[in-house]
Amino acid sequence: MEREPGRSLIGGVNDSALSLASEWRKLGRLATIVAVLTAPALYVVLHNSFGWAVIWSVLGALAGVIIFRGFIDVVAHRLIPFPSLYGAEESLRAEDVVARRRHWYWKTRLRRWFWLLLLFGIILWIASAVESNATGDSSLSGAFSRIGKWATMAAPMIGYYGLILVVFFFINLVILFGPMFFFSIQQIKGYEPGDADWGVKLEDVRGQAEAKEEIRRVVSLWQSGEAFERAGGKRERGVLFLGPPGTGKTMLSKAIATSFNCPFVAIPGSGFAQMFMGMDALIVRYMARKAKKLAAKWGGQCIVFIDEIDAVGMRRQALGSGFTPLETRTIHDSLFYGEWGALNWDGERVMETVAWRDRLFATREPARGSIYPAALAAVMNKVRGVVFPGGMNGMGSGQALNQLLVVMDGIDEPPLRKKFVRKRVNTFLDATYLMPQKIFGLRARLKPAKPRAEQIYFIGACNVPIQALDPALVRPGRMGRHIYFRTPTWEDRRDVFDLYLKKVAHDESLDTPKAREELARITSGYSPAMIDQVCSLALTYAHSAGRPEFSRQDILEAMTTVEAGVAVGQPRPKHEERATAIHEAGHAVCGHIYMDNRMSTRLTILRRGSTGGSHWMAEKEDRFGHWRSEEVGDIIWGLGAIAAEHIFYGQNTTGVAGDLNGVTVDAAHMVSITGMAPAPVDLRDRIADERERKRAEKRVLGRFEEIGFQLMHRSGTEMEGSGYTASMADPVKRKLVAGLLGQCFVVAWNTIRENKAECEHVADRLVAEKELYGDDVNEMLNELRMRKPNIDVLDESAWPVI
Repeated sequence: MEREPGRSLIGGVNDSALSLASEWRKLGRLATIVAVLTAPALYVVLHNSFGWAVIWSVLGALAGVIIFRGFIDVVAHRLIPFPSLYGAEESLRAEDVVARRRHWYWKTRLRRWFWLLLLFGIILWIASAVESNATGDSSLSGAFSRIGKWATMAAPMIGYYGLILVVFFFINLVILFGPMFFFSIQQIKGYEPGDADWGVKLEDVRGQAEAKEEIRRVVSLWQSGEAFERAGGKRERGVLFLGPPGTGKTMLSKAIATSFNCPFVAIPGSGFAQMFMGMDALIVRYMARKAKKLAAKWGGQCIVFIDEIDAVGMRRQALGSGFTPLETRTIHDSLFYGEWGALNWDGERVMETVAWRDRLFATREPARGSIYPAALAAVMNKVRGVVFPGGMNGMGSGQALNQLLVVMDGIDEPPLRKKFVRKRVNTFLDATYLMPQKIFGLRARLKPAKPRAEQIYFIGACNVPIQALDPALVRPGRMGRHIYFRTPTWEDRRDVFDLYLKKVAHDESLDTPKAREELARITSGYSPAMIDQVCSLALTYAHSAGRPEFSRQDILEAMTTVEAGVAVGQPRPKHEERATAIHEAGHAVCGHIYMDNRMSTRLTILRRGSTGGSHWMAEKEDRFGHWRSEEVGDIIWGLGAIAAEHIFYGQNTTGVAGDLNGVTVDAAHMVSITGMAPAPVDLRDRIADERERKRAEKRVLGRFEEIGFQLMHRSGTEMEGSGYTASMADPVKRKLVAGLLGQCFVVAWNTIRENKAECEHVADRLVAEKELYGDDVNEMLNELRMRKPNIDVLDESAWPVI
C-alpha cells in the first residue's frame, strides 16, 4: 500500500512535524539576528534622544532585543501552531520544551503589560482632562502632576482603611477559629526517640503473633530498606490495622513508638472533625508539616499513627455507604444477651465461638466524645444549629480525607519553595534568548528540585470492615498493606497470661502448662487488658487475706467479680438452691455428652447480677462452620435443664423461659437459614408392612411435633432477622421447627433419665462447692462416664409427659 505523502514516520514523528520544527528553528534565528542588528539603533535613541546614561542605555537596548524577540514568538505562534514532536529524539523534545516555556512566559507578560498600559492610558487621559479644565494645562507633565496629587491624597486613606480591614480580619479569624484550631492540634502528639515510652515493648504485645511479626517486617523495611529498593522492591507507604476493639492495635502502635528509633506522630481520627469546612484540611496539613519536621531532624523518617481512622476515612457519599449489614449467619447474631453475650436473656448459657468473640469485642467499642471542652462544644453546637440549620454532618471529614490522600501521595514532592524558585529562574533564563542551555558543556540552568529526602509512613487503625473505608485510602500505594487482629483465642490468652503472671506474685502451681491452659480456657472473651485486671485483682484478694501471693482460687474469684460483680450474699432457700443445681446439672450433662467439640469452662449456682446460675462452654478449636449434629447438640444442651427438672420433679420452674426462647430461635435458624430439618423416622427394621410402617412413622413425627409445639417460645419480638419470624409465619416451617424441638427434647429427657444418678452427683457437687471451673468441671464429668440412651420410639416409656 502506497504511503500518503508527508505522513511517513521517522522514529515515531511524521515528516511534516520535523519540517515544521526545522522551519521554526530558522525563523527563531532570523528574528534574533534582526533584533540584534536593530539594537545599536535603539541604544542611540535611548542615549541621545532620552539622555540615558551609557549603562542604562546598554541595558535598555538589551531589554529591547529580548522583548522584541519574545513579541515575535508570540505573534508567530498565534498564526502557526507548535509541531507535535511525540516520539522525537531527546534533543528535539528538549528544544521544544524550551520554546514552549519561552512562548508562555512572553505571552503572559505581554498580555499583562497591555492591560496595564491601557489602564494607565485611561488614567492619564482622565488626569489630563481634569488638569486642563482646572489650570488650562493639557501637557503630559500636567497630567502626571495631577496623578501625583491624587496619589498623595489617597495614600493615607487607603493605608488607614486597609490596615483596619487587615486587623479586623485577623482578630475575627483568631477569635472564631483560634480556640477550635488550638484544641484540635492538641490532639496531634509528636514523640521523638526516647520520649515515647509507655512501658510497652514489642515483646509485651501478646496474642497477635502474626500481626506483630508482619509489622516488624514492614517497619524494618521502612527504616533500612535501601538494599530492598535497589533490588527493585518498593516500600509500603502505609499500613492499616483492622480488628475489633481491645485486640491490641493501639498497644502495638505504642510498642512501635517505643521500640523503633524513629519519631512518631499520633492523632485520633476524630481529631480531624471540625465545625467549619476547610479547618479539617488545615489540621491534616499541620500534622504532615509536624511529621516532616521530625523526619528531617531524625534521619529523614517519621511514622504517623491515626487511631479510629474510620472517623475520617469512611467512603465518600459519591461512592455510596460502602457497607451493607450482612445477613444473619450465626446464632450469636440473634441470641446475644447481656454484657457477656449469653444465649438466653437471664445470662445462664454462654458458648464461646469465633462469632461470639467477634460480636462481644465489637460491643466493647468506647463511645467517641468531642475533642473540645464541654463548654466550647456546647457553643459550637449552638452556632452550628444557627449557621447550618439543615445540618452539616460529614462536611469536615470529606475535606480531611481528600487532604489526607493528597498528603500521602505528595509526601515525595520537592519542597514548594525550591521548586518555585528554580522553575522561575530557569524560565526567566530561557525567556532571555541569550543564555544557552549549556556553556562549554556545563549546565547553565538550575537543576530541578529533588524530592524530599524525609519519608513519612502511615499506620491507621479501625474497627469497621474494610469495605466501609474509602477505596482510595486502602488501595496499594497508600494503606495497601492490611494487618488483621483477631479476637484472642485460648492460645492467645495463654500467651497473655504468660506475660502478666510474670509481673505479679502468684503461687507456683499456676506456672505449669496445664494450669496456664486452664486459665486460658476459662477466660472466654477476655481482652489482654481484662487479663491484666484479673491478675491485679487476684493479688488484691490475696493481700487482703494476708498472703503475699495469689492462688488459683483468688484468680477465679477475681474473674467472677470482673464478669458479673461480687456474688450476692443473700442465702437462697435450700430447695431453690437444689433445684438450681439440678437445672445447671442438666445443662452440663447433656452438653458434655452431645457436644464433642466443646468443653465446659465453668458451672455455678451463685447469684451474680441478674444471673442465678450459669453453665459456660467453649469450642476446643475455632470453627467457622458446624455440622447438623453439632447444631442439634446445642439444642439438646439448652433443653437439658427442663428435662432434668421433669425427671427429678415432674414439672419445670419458670427458670426455663430463657432456655426455651434460645432453643426455639436456634431451631428456627436451622430450619429457615441453614436448611436443617428434623431427622427422618425410619421403622423399616421394626415394621414389615409398608402401610402400617408409614402410619407409625407419621404418628411418631406427630408426637415429636406435639411436644415441640408445647415447648416452642412464640413471642418473637426481639428475634427479627433470626429466621424466627419466617418460620413462624410458614405453616410447613413451623411444623419442622416443632418437630426438631420435640426430637431434641425426647433425646434430652431420655439422656437425663439414663444418667439420673450422675446428674444428681453433679448437682450435689454444685450445692457443696457453689462454683466449678475448668478442669474441675471436665474431670468430674469425665469420671462419671455417662452414656447416650438407646431410644425406642415405639416404647411408650421413652416418651416424656409435659
